[in-house]
Amino acid sequence: MIERRKTNSVSVGSVTLGCDWPVVVQSMTKVATTDVDACVRQVEELTAAGCGLVRIAVPTKADTEAFAQIVNQVKVPLIADIHFSPARAIEAIEAGAAKIRLNPGNIKKHEDVVSIIEAAKAHGAAIRVGVNEASIRDLKSGDTSKDSRVELMLDEMKKYVAMFEEVNFDNMVLSAKSTDTVRTIEINRAIAETFGYPIHIGLTHAGLPVDARTPSAVAIGTLLAEGIGDTIRVSVAGNPVEEIRLGREILSALGLIEKSGPELIVCPTCGRCQIDVVKLAEDVRKTLQGIDKPVKVAVMGCIVNGPGEAVDADVAVCAAKGKGFIYAHGERIATVEESKLLEAIADEIEKL
Repeated sequence: MIERRKTNSVSVGSVTLGCDWPVVVQSMTKVATTDVDACVRQVEELTAAGCGLVRIAVPTKADTEAFAQIVNQVKVPLIADIHFSPARAIEAIEAGAAKIRLNPGNIKKHEDVVSIIEAAKAHGAAIRVGVNEASIRDLKSGDTSKDSRVELMLDEMKKYVAMFEEVNFDNMVLSAKSTDTVRTIEINRAIAETFGYPIHIGLTHAGLPVDARTPSAVAIGTLLAEGIGDTIRVSVAGNPVEEIRLGREILSALGLIEKSGPELIVCPTCGRCQIDVVKLAEDVRKTLQGIDKPVKVAVMGCIVNGPGEAVDADVAVCAAKGKGFIYAHGERIATVEESKLLEAIADEIEKL
C-alpha cells in the first residue's frame, strides 16, 4: 500500500481532495465553451469515463455566461480556467464554479487577487494556485536557466501561498507544471515538503496520446508512488476521454483504484515459444472488448513462467507445441489443440 502524504482536505463542490480521499482524475473540455450543448456532451462523456473534475476555459464574458448554463446541466463539479482576467474569475465563481484555476502571477494587481479570493470565500469555491515553467522562463531578470527553474517555481509558489494565507484562505490546491518529466517530479517533491495543501500533478503539454503515455506515466506515477498527488491530469492533444483512460491506468497500476475492466497479461515471448503467442493474445484482447468486469487473463508462451502467472489469473493459457493448457483460477482444467485455444479461453471468460 502507498502511504499518502499528509494534507488538509479541500472541498471542490461534491468532491473532496486530500490524503484521506481517493486520488481524483480530471480533464478539460476541448470544444468552444459558448457551444453549451457540445460542452455538456463532452462533460458527460468524461464523467462516464471516470472523470471526477472537469475544467472549462472561460477567456471571455460570453464564456462565463455559457459556463453558468453548463453548471446547471451537469453533475460533476466544474473548474473555471482563468489566466489574465480578474473579472472572468469572479464571474465564473458567481456562475457556480466549484474551483477556479489561477496563476496569480498573471493577475498584475494584488488587490485583484484579493478580490478573487474574497469572491471564492463568499461562494465556497476552491482555488487551484498554479505556477508553471513557462512563466518562470518569462521572468525579465535573474537566472532562468534550466538548473534554476525548480527553485524559482518554488519561490513563486511560496509568494502565492503567503498571499492567500494572509487573507485567511486555505481552500486551495497547489500545482506546478513543466513539460520536462524530471523537473515536474523535482518541483512537486519540493512543494510536498514545503506545504500541507493537496497537490494537482501532471505535465504541462504531454503531446499526442502515443507520445504522452510514457512521460506522463513516469512523472505522475513516480510522484504518486511516493505518496505525492491528490488529483491528476494526463494532458493529451485530442479526445479528452483518452486523458481519463490513461489517468485511470496509472492509478490502477499503483493500486490506488480498483481495476474496473479486464487485464491481459502476455509473456514477452522468446525462442521457447512454439505457437504464435502475439496473434493469440491479440485475438484474446478482441474477445475482452466490451467487458467491464475486473477479469485477469494470462496468455503465456511456454511452461517456464506460465503456470506461475496462471495461479494469479482468472483464466490462463500456457502454450506448448500445437496445443495449450487451460487454467481457471490457478487450476489446470483442460488441454486444447492450438486451433481451438481462443474458443476455449472465450468460453472460460464467458463463465466468469
